[in-house]
Amino acid sequence: MAPRNDGKDGEKNADEPKAERGYATLATLTIGTKAVVEKDDEKRRAEILSIQTRKGRPTYYVHYEEFNKRLDEWVSAERIDLSQEVEWPAPEKPDNKSKQKSAQSKAQQVSKTDSKSQPNKSHQKRPRSATVTREPSETPFELSGKSSRRQSRQGGKENLDPTITLATEEIGGTPQPDDESAIDLVDMQEAAIAAKAAPDHGPYSREEEIEKLRTGGSMTQNQTEISRVRNLERIQMGPYEIEPWYFSPYPAEFADCDLVYICEFCLCYFGSTTQFGRHRKKCTLFHPPGNEIYRDDNVSFFEIDGRRQRTWCRNLCLLSKLFLDHKTLYYDVDPFLFYCMTVRNAHGHHLVGYFSKEKESAEGYNVACILTLPQHQRKGYGKLLIQFSYELSKVEGKLGSPEKPLSDLGLLGYRAYWQEVIVDLLLEREAEGSAIISPEDVGLSLAMTTNDVLHTLQNLNMVRYSNKTHVIVLTEAVLEQRDRQKEKERAKGKRAIEGERLVGWKPPVFTAAARTWNW
Repeated sequence: MAPRNDGKDGEKNADEPKAERGYATLATLTIGTKAVVEKDDEKRRAEILSIQTRKGRPTYYVHYEEFNKRLDEWVSAERIDLSQEVEWPAPEKPDNKSKQKSAQSKAQQVSKTDSKSQPNKSHQKRPRSATVTREPSETPFELSGKSSRRQSRQGGKENLDPTITLATEEIGGTPQPDDESAIDLVDMQEAAIAAKAAPDHGPYSREEEIEKLRTGGSMTQNQTEISRVRNLERIQMGPYEIEPWYFSPYPAEFADCDLVYICEFCLCYFGSTTQFGRHRKKCTLFHPPGNEIYRDDNVSFFEIDGRRQRTWCRNLCLLSKLFLDHKTLYYDVDPFLFYCMTVRNAHGHHLVGYFSKEKESAEGYNVACILTLPQHQRKGYGKLLIQFSYELSKVEGKLGSPEKPLSDLGLLGYRAYWQEVIVDLLLEREAEGSAIISPEDVGLSLAMTTNDVLHTLQNLNMVRYSNKTHVIVLTEAVLEQRDRQKEKERAKGKRAIEGERLVGWKPPVFTAAARTWNW
């Protein structure tokens, strides 16, 4: 006799709708269908996210299973293998709220019928009741934005941690749980939106987080933002032809262009070669329209006020949105400063990357958005951008931190930079004979917040608890990884920002009107 499953698991599986499989034609393909699509001469299963008719022929926007979201693309009908079965989208599961509403309506109907069946008791004499006085409501907790947002650097629980001793040997102590601190990188607003849009999920383990970053492409969990379809096929900037990663709100007519031309100096965009050629003959800009505040043998940095150069900064935001799926600022750039990094040649300054920061950040962020253009990635420019943001914070006399959430590449870049500078500082202090050092000291020396320092130490498993005190441990794995990194730097050459070249720079001062939105 076959075993029966009368438990709750069986009930849950019975309630969940199952996806059906079968053979399809081009006419029956719908959004949400999973089919086999040809990619790089291989057959891969993909989900259809959108269907459009382009130039009289149907095209399908697909997401390949177990692949990064950046590899989503438009495919023609010929690339879909209809000789194999497809998986139809599962029917929607009835919402619990609708069930509750229907149950409440039934209960109300039952209560009405019961009230009709009961005899009328209005003629009966009501008993005299004691006078009820309304109690005054309790004083609510103080929820002022200023008191809850800003925290004193000297006060607060995080800055009152016990002194942490620096050690270079393995110290056996209380074992630490798996690192789940990376989830803190998602800010509360994005997490709230994600909780409404996505199904419930417990805390991610480290392996689940890495897998989520690999397949998802970012820390953004807002389903409405993730599901937006990329609208540009390719762009051309200078000698580079680039495939965008994400949606960007360029004008709708550019969605039908096979190639969008972007001027690498003024960042204006054109849909035809004729228009772009006419523009290049008239464009007189050869560098970002701002003040050059830094220059060395490799790169230059320009400081640009979003209020003074609105058109250029808006074009920059449109361009960066093609490679950042969590970016939401496209139009009003007045409250931001943009720091653009360029490389020089005989034709002018060519944009490599940039970061933006608020003129007045209540949370103390020193970076609002950061990007290295894809054609210049894996060349060490991202580390220069991050280092330059902290050099500005040192001149300002503030502790800086990037705005959350970070994209997947931004998170990896910041983690690598934090690990490098913290390990180098600890080795330097050890060589000097400093026996005691705390996370606050590390943060003040590097212009980093204590939270970022602790997050990095915990991520590298460098914080232990021994003899009733926290200890920073330089493990063998961390030292070996740093030695390998130094060998690569000696072989390829290391690029770094020279802080002494920023001696003449002063933090800009703005009026109240210049720090607000221009609405």
